[in-house]
Parts: sequence; C-alpha cells; structure tokens
Amino acid sequence: MFWVLLVVVLVFVVLTVVAAGKAGNARGASVGFPYQPGKALFSAAERSFLGVLDQAVGPEHRVFGKIRIADIAVIKPGLGKSARQGALNRIASKHFDFVLCRASDLSVLCAIELNDSSHASQRAQARDNFVANVCLAINLPLLQIPAQRSYSIAEIRARLQPFTGTPDTALAAGTAPS
Repeated sequence: MFWVLLVVVLVFVVLTVVAAGKAGNARGASVGFPYQPGKALFSAAERSFLGVLDQAVGPEHRVFGKIRIADIAVIKPGLGKSARQGALNRIASKHFDFVLCRASDLSVLCAIELNDSSHASQRAQARDNFVANVCLAINLPLLQIPAQRSYSIAEIRARLQPFTGTPDTALAAGTAPS
C-alpha cells in the first residue's frame, strides 16, 4: 500500500510540474531565443557622417561607432555594492555615437555625438547632459556635431584636429605626421 501511495504522489508531482511548465511557457516565462535581425547599425545620417569622419581622420586614427559608455568609463573602486551597481546601471545602456581612437594602440581620444532634432526633447537633453558629465568625470573630450544634410571634410577635420594633433595639411595630402 505504501508503494502505491508513493507512486500516486510522484505521478501527481510530475504532472503538476509539467502543467506548470506549459503554463509558464504560455505566459512567456521561458522564451528561448526570441530574437530576429535588427535594423542597420546606423541611421542614414549616422552612416553618412561616419563616411566623412573616416575621410577626415586619416590613417593614423580610427573611428568606431555605437560604443557603450560602460566600455570606456569604469566605476571607481571603493564604492559599496549598491552604489557601484547604481552607477553601472546609469551607463550600461547608453552609448556614444562615435569614438575617435589612435590607430596604433586604439586609445580613445574623444567621443563624438551627432545631434539631430531628436536631441531637442527634455529627456534627450537630460541624457546628453548626463553623458557630458560622464565625459568630464573621466576627462574625455566630447565633440558634439549638429546633424546636417552634408558635411565639409575640411571643417570636420579642423574640429577633430585638437584631438588628433594631425596638421590639416598632412591629412589633406594623405600623409601622417612623423
């Protein structure tokens, strides 16, 4: 009799677990891999601007796009676990539009934000202000460029010159400084 009762209880438990699993799947508790391809990495305006940046910086520098702030700004040691996690949460989902690096060692020289009309909202301005303050805290220059229909490579090169240290004439000639 004991064995029969034990088998009945085990069957009941197994059925209950299976039923709960099916109900959980129906509610989305276990979704597996619910992914699909995303859109292009850059908007048309960002892609256009990236082409100008690539031409403006020359071979001594590289431009990377959509770099997470958390990949460049790290949390200072000495914070408590909660404060550390809070600080990380504030930067984890934010990114720079572009980052200018030295090609030889990929050290970050400056961050570049392409500001279009979407930056006019209060929420976007608060985000931009936060990003600017992060840059100040880590001593990273932040170059903000207004989005335009077209860009002058010479003008962008001139705006980048303080960070690249490359004379405009060397870039224009396609040579790098020694």
